[in-house]
Amino acid sequence: MTPNEPDAVPVVLPASQTQRIVESRELFRGENEILISHDGAIYRMKITRQGKLILNK
Repeated sequence: MTPNEPDAVPVVLPASQTQRIVESRELFRGENEILISHDGAIYRMKITRQGKLILNK
């Protein structure tokens, strides 16, 4: 982990590989919708009223 990833938590997977976990509250910071830039495209991620995540291009 680096200082730029304060809420990333290492998780041990069965194959002894480490995966990062990022808390959604850190991504959304009190908002219900964020935009994510990936490989030149913009994606919209929303938190639904039921608390689920939806990702749309």
